[in-house]
Amino acid sequence: MFGLNGGKKEIKQPGEETFTFLARGFEFKGILTFDGTVRIDGRVSGEIHTSGTLILGEHAVIEGDVSAGTIVSSGKINGNLTAAEKVHLLSPGALLGTVKAPLLAVEEGVRFHGTCEADGKGVERVHEEPRATAPHAPGAPHLTHGRFGKG
Repeated sequence: MFGLNGGKKEIKQPGEETFTFLARGFEFKGILTFDGTVRIDGRVSGEIHTSGTLILGEHAVIEGDVSAGTIVSSGKINGNLTAAEKVHLLSPGALLGTVKAPLLAVEEGVRFHGTCEADGKGVERVHEEPRATAPHAPGAPHLTHGRFGKG
């Protein structure tokens, strides 16, 4: 919000995550460090670090290593990706480098040249005990060959 004096005031609500957007045409050389969620649609030569989510748009070009909580990319990356939670590569993205993350998702059409270390284990979830199967009540719908029916 802008105050009466023309200066910029940043009002942050309690519990609200910060969001940073670096638009197309943005160019940076060096080390970028953020808190919260970041979306980049420009060019970066150097390193990018955030504990939150990093979103690389279709026009993003990254020359360097990236570390984040979660990385979602449809841009071009020449560097190594390290994620605490997940890496999700989207088409028409390209990656030349290594991926280290618990989970990796690669959409059809992505170009990926490099190595990957993903153990397939995300955040541990509490497993429910299997439910005891109750006898089927007469007249109640139940799943038969992929459709609900009577029986």
